[in-house]
This record gives sequence, C-alpha cells and structure tokens, in this order.
Amino acid sequence: MAWTSLKGSPIVSSHPRPLSWIVVLVGGLAVFLIYASWVLVSSPIGTTVQGYFYSVGTSEKLDLPVSPANEASVDSHLNKSLDPADTKSPSDQQPSTVSTEVPSDNRIEQTDTTSNSQVDSSESTLANLPTTKEVNMDKEVSIKGEPVTSFGDKAAVANSSLPTQENARLDLNSSATMPLAGTNSSTDKGDIRMEEPTSVPLINQTSSVSTASNETSMSSEDSKPTSVPTSVEKPNNTSYAGCDLYHGNWIHDPLGPLYTNNSCPVLTQMQNCQGNGRPDKDYENWRWKPFPCDLPRFDPKKFLELMRGKTLAFIGDSVARNQMESMLCILWQVEEPKNRGNRHMQRYYFRSASVMIIRIWSSWLVKLTSEPFDYAPAGVDKLHLDAPDEKLMEHIPNFDVVVLSSGHWFAKQSVYILNNEIVGGQLWWPDKSRQMKVDSVKAYGISVETILTAIGTIPNYAGLTIVRSYSPDHYEGGAWNTGGSCTGKVKPLALGELVENVHTNIMHEQQVTGFHRAMKRVTNKSKLRLMDITEAFQFRHDGHPGPYRSPDPNKITKRGPDGRPPPQDCLHWCMPGPVDTWNELVFEIIRREYEVGSAS
Repeated sequence: MAWTSLKGSPIVSSHPRPLSWIVVLVGGLAVFLIYASWVLVSSPIGTTVQGYFYSVGTSEKLDLPVSPANEASVDSHLNKSLDPADTKSPSDQQPSTVSTEVPSDNRIEQTDTTSNSQVDSSESTLANLPTTKEVNMDKEVSIKGEPVTSFGDKAAVANSSLPTQENARLDLNSSATMPLAGTNSSTDKGDIRMEEPTSVPLINQTSSVSTASNETSMSSEDSKPTSVPTSVEKPNNTSYAGCDLYHGNWIHDPLGPLYTNNSCPVLTQMQNCQGNGRPDKDYENWRWKPFPCDLPRFDPKKFLELMRGKTLAFIGDSVARNQMESMLCILWQVEEPKNRGNRHMQRYYFRSASVMIIRIWSSWLVKLTSEPFDYAPAGVDKLHLDAPDEKLMEHIPNFDVVVLSSGHWFAKQSVYILNNEIVGGQLWWPDKSRQMKVDSVKAYGISVETILTAIGTIPNYAGLTIVRSYSPDHYEGGAWNTGGSCTGKVKPLALGELVENVHTNIMHEQQVTGFHRAMKRVTNKSKLRLMDITEAFQFRHDGHPGPYRSPDPNKITKRGPDGRPPPQDCLHWCMPGPVDTWNELVFEIIRREYEVGSAS
C-alpha cells in the first residue's frame, strides 16, 4: 500500500540525518553540563555548594550566618571599706608587723544589704542593651568536647574549624610574646568587619603549642580561601573539657567589656572606677587566654538557661561581693532581676529561668565567737579553725552552686582555737614566752580544709562548690595601711615583668593544700572544684581602683604633711574589669558539669 501525502502537507520521510543531529546536540549538551559542574565544584563557589549539599563547607561548624560584605557575624551584646590586704614578706609574718587599725567590713557587710541591693528602677533602661541577634557558637560544639573560640569583646567569630582567608589579617597587638586568648567582654557593636586589620587579636597564637597541624584548611586541597585570614589557627586538639584554664596570658581586646559602669544599678561605688574619675579605660580591654584553648565569652542567656531552676551563692568576704556584683552586672544586660534580699542575705531572682543569685557574708568561713575563751578576753575575734561557720552551713543544702572566697581577713586581729585550745593568733599573742603553734598562714589552710570537708560530708548533698583561689593585691611602697599604692598602673604586666609576691604565694599554697586534703574526705555526691586564678591575676596590678575608690574629685596619691597614707584600694577590682573573668571561669566550670558532663 503506497502512502501519499496530501497536497500542501510537509513530506515525512525516515531520513537518518536529523537523527544524527539530535544525537550530536544531546552529546554536546552533556559535555557542557559536565564541564560546568566541574568548574562550579572546583571554584570558591563550589566550596559553598559542597557545604550546603555535603555538610563539609566552610561554615559547617560555625553557627554563623554568611555575610555578603565579608563580615564575620559575632555574638551580640547579650551578654566599703577595704578588706585587710596582707602583703607581708616572709619576715613580716609576725603579728607585730600589721597595724591593728584594719578597717572592718564585718558590720558594714552585714548591714549594707539594703543599700547595696537597692534596685533603681529608673536605671533599668540600660546604656548597653544587647542587640537582638544571638549566636550560640558553642551550643553544639561544646558537647563534643571541642573548643569554642570567642575573642575580642564582640568577636565570637572563631571556632575549632575556622576556614582561612588571605585578605583579612588579625591583629596581634602587644601579645607577640604571649599566647592569645578568647575574650569574654563585649561592646554595643553587633559585629566586626574582618577587613579592619587591628580590630581583633589573633586566635590561639602560641609558639609553644601551635603546630602546622593546628592550621585550619578548606574542605578540598585546591580550594581557594574565602572568608578568614590564613594566619588564623584553630585551637590545638586538647580536649576542651580537660583544658587547663589557669595557665595562659592576657591579650589586648579593644572592643570593650560586657557592661559599663552606667549599665549596672548594683555596682558598689568603691568599684565604680570610671564613675570615680579614673582617666584611663584600657584596663577594661584585656582578656584571659589559656595556653592550650580559648575561654568562651560569657553568654548571659545561655548561663541562665544552664542554671534554670537553680541557685548560685557567693559566700565570703567583700571580694566575694565584688564577684557577685560582677555576675549581676553581666546578667542585668539581658534581664532585670527581682530584689528578694534582706539585711542578712542578698538575693536576686531572674524570673525567666527561675535562677537565684545569692550572697552571704562570712569573713573567715569558720566559726567565729567574741566571748572570753581561756586567757583570750572578750571583744577579740576568736576563730574555731576546726568548726565551720554554723550560720553558713544551715543554708548550704539549699544551694546548687557555691562560690567560696576567703583569705584576706586572716590579716585582721584574731585568736586561733583548735581542738578547744588556743594555738595562735594574728596581732594577738599576749604571752611571748609561749610558742605560737599556728600563724595566720597555717590558720588559713586549716580553715579551707574545715569548710570544704564540712560541705563534702553533708548527707545527701550533691551541689557544686567552686573555690576561688586567693586574690592577689598589688600594694607597692607599703601595705594597705602604710602608704601602699597602685596609682598609675594602666595595663597588665608582661611575662618577664612579674615580681613574685611571697605572701600571696604562701597563702595560695596553704589554700590549695587545704583543698586537696578536703577532697580526700568527701563522702557525699557533692563536687569540689578549684578555680585557680591567683597566678593569672598577679599580672593585673592595673585592675584595682587605687585612689579611684570614691567620687571625691581630690584624689590623694601622696602622703600628706602628717605622714598619713593615701586611701587607696589595691585589693578589690574595678567594674567592669578583670574581675569579670572570674565569672567567665565560673560559667565554664558550670558548663562542664551540667552540659558536657551530662552529654558524656
């Protein structure tokens, strides 16, 4: 049967030529697609594509948004009298060398709760309120035990898996001789532009720890760097949960603290250095960097969530108050707490997470009496070194985390009683023919062992007790009451500049010895942790109020015509200032116990 086409219709035929053309076209298209895919994957864009599809790109472990302007998005700004300061040399350890005119904070501390805990609602509109964006860089990584690096006041841009970049260099500042550290302070700037070369210190630049294997690389060897300087090194492979936090260096951080002296209504005037006229501010811009890792910056919201339903108590002397107020100032930036304190106990309640922050005054942490005992008359403080402070102990079971502070009051006049016998005293020993068995240094070590053993043997108690080690003072040219001064100190000491304070060292040694002895006697499920800040803070002679301990504009820095010493405070710490680092360490210790510990 013959097929014929209709008139005017196209002729249909089975010619092989159009088929070959189709084959060639399809083949060419396939070659083009293969080539284009190869170019895409091997280019810098390819790294990003791999990151989206295969989770191996540059932002896999950075919980950060990618900015088109080559910016590293950073963590937002969530974030009265002197205690006796004993700066004696070994030859000064005899009681006769310390004046009896030690200003007593005991009555002040027990009665100043009302004034110190007053919350001025008119100041609740804070000058440095946090920005709305929030980056919890360590939320996922920290559970794995990997370091989470935050540096600069706002520069939480580094993690253990940072990529590299050649067009943005990080500033070493003055830390060429020091390993660098993550910072825990912040300003009201929400992010930091990486193209500004002097804005952020280099991460983890340690000549002794960093190796070529520490350097971060891209996901493929031939990939080109895209967003972080090649000089950035990722922290070494030391397990973060086991990283030694207490040996390191101070690095400069120009971005500022977590709060200002105007954004915290509960800041004690004596520690309000800027409000009292201190002319320099750079002492606020230094950050502690442990050698093998980085100390994460304080995240107030995460802290409150981690402590949800729990109570944190600061117990001790006025240095404990200094630390407690630092904690409140940091947390105040995200939530104004409710003041639920009274004249016996300061209590601040953060409603969002049902967290209570408490401070209890206990100058020696052991039993204190003033009644006559044997040949010690009434009116002289008597320390029963083998008995804990009874008023303190009745509250301990109600706390989840306790931070203890003590030591400086052992320079105050007191009698030491052990096993119901007078064994020594400070600025008191009437019978010179009788040998003193216990001096102030030994008494301090015994007191530490006593209070920690008592906490560690409370039935069914499973709380966390953090012992903050002895806080150094920096009086030069005399003691606190003989003209000692720290005027003009504006930056931390360099590594080779530190002059060892012998008394600080022996007090620290006694405290550590007492701590370890108590550790062996723990019978309950409580945890004892030593927060050993003594070495690090011997470098921070710049962080004290000095003559800026009051708003009096006529600061006295020299002895008067009558020889009277200037009223300087080289024991407590300016706020904001180095003391905020203590609470970064407290946060990290708590995180290791509650977050890392529960995940392991």
